[in-house]
Amino acid sequence: MNESYLLSLLVFSPLLGIILLALVPKAQEQTIKLVGFLATLPALILSFIIFSSYKAGEDLAQFAEKYKWFAFIKDGPFSVEFELGISGLSLVLIILTTVLSTLAAIASIHIKKEWKGYFMLFLLLEVGMLGVFAAENLILFFIFFEVTLIPMFFLIGKWGYFEREKAAFSFLIYNGIGSAILLLVIMILFAKTGTSNIAALTAILASPEGTVPTFGPISTELRYGLLIALIVAFGVKLPIFPLHSWMLRVHVQAPPAIVMLHSGVLLKIGAFGLIRFGMGLFPEEFKSMAVLLAVLGVVNLLYGAFLAFVQDDLKMVLAYSSISHMGIVLIGIGSLNVAGVQGAVFQVVSHGLISALLFFLIGVMYERVGTSSINKLGGLASVMPLTAGFLLVGAMASLGLPGMSGFIAEFMAFLGLFKEMPVLAAVGAIGIIMTAVYLLRAVLNVTYGKSYNTYENAFDIRPIEMVPVFVLLGFIVLIGVYPNVLTEPLQFVLETIMLGLGG
Repeated sequence: MNESYLLSLLVFSPLLGIILLALVPKAQEQTIKLVGFLATLPALILSFIIFSSYKAGEDLAQFAEKYKWFAFIKDGPFSVEFELGISGLSLVLIILTTVLSTLAAIASIHIKKEWKGYFMLFLLLEVGMLGVFAAENLILFFIFFEVTLIPMFFLIGKWGYFEREKAAFSFLIYNGIGSAILLLVIMILFAKTGTSNIAALTAILASPEGTVPTFGPISTELRYGLLIALIVAFGVKLPIFPLHSWMLRVHVQAPPAIVMLHSGVLLKIGAFGLIRFGMGLFPEEFKSMAVLLAVLGVVNLLYGAFLAFVQDDLKMVLAYSSISHMGIVLIGIGSLNVAGVQGAVFQVVSHGLISALLFFLIGVMYERVGTSSINKLGGLASVMPLTAGFLLVGAMASLGLPGMSGFIAEFMAFLGLFKEMPVLAAVGAIGIIMTAVYLLRAVLNVTYGKSYNTYENAFDIRPIEMVPVFVLLGFIVLIGVYPNVLTEPLQFVLETIMLGLGG
């Protein structure tokens, strides 16, 4: 196979599934389910082929692709090329995306209606997610970014729960505003430099005078303005308090399979954008805003933890938990050292796996008992012992039990912050304690608390439902006991980031 086409095949392979689904009559539900699941496998296989090639010593640069696309001025500046590429950071996130997409396709067995439309939108969403992490110019990045919004809106609004329309419109409005701000940044950079290539922009903005030969200097004030706009745009996606309310509705109202992708991958685009574009394009300006980001991270961590503690719905507990755990990502980024940034990336991957596991298990429970209210649940371990056991293991991973991915992520992020801002790190550590409190309170009340329900129709987790559980737990434990599986791909990326920051 010609390696120069691997990334294109990887990103666009789900489109084959969409074409096949268009040809299948919608009455053939079993065929639609099978095609929808199988269509996620090519991207999964190709992502591991690239990873295995990297582990064998091949340079990731050989997978880059570049084709002429369009130009506003013939043979002049303002040309846009179709560019795909991969780094250690994007490789890790692409594998996370392909794994969770395949597992979410399995979790989609709980969808009750209109399978054909559901899986076509599902596969389009996967194309957008993969493209975001593989794009090598800002305009292509933005196009893929927008591609993720459209299917998510319909997947929430049509296949969600009781307030699905409200959640879908809230998602669209907030993320639409973030997209508009991001587009403004991209257009200003394009107008000031004549290019949208990320590597070229990095070189231009790193020049001592910040001068583009044809277009003149880029002022310090403009740099700060663009960086702040990027933080707001990606802060909506992450989300950063107080830009978070839309995410709560999505986590509660969207179907579990879609929440697996939303919490596991889509939120992580915010962290990816802050690291790649915030740190990468504006390193000097980013350094001066590091304390602000670290403070916002501690606010996220504590706010999410304390609000999670008072919730009486298990979905809301996990929604606020996601806000809290994204605070750890900001803490790591704000520390601006190798340990902290590495911890932030570990937290991105770890939370993606753990949140997907927990939301999937809540979906399994909801299918049996019709509620996720902690007050209406209780004694679930007596009728669903395996599900209850897996839920407890997932909670242990989320609160940072040693030997699981959550521990190593939190340890490195806080190690980085303690090196730079020990007082702020000590305050943030309260959030780690609260994580154990709210998770154990919620899970133990559900599994071993007083029962208010006879659970007449409840039955334990089925073999097909165990597949996502065992795969996710396998990755969680693998990263926890052998963190080098992530450290190796990230090493060069982190060295480049630290070099740009002068560290």
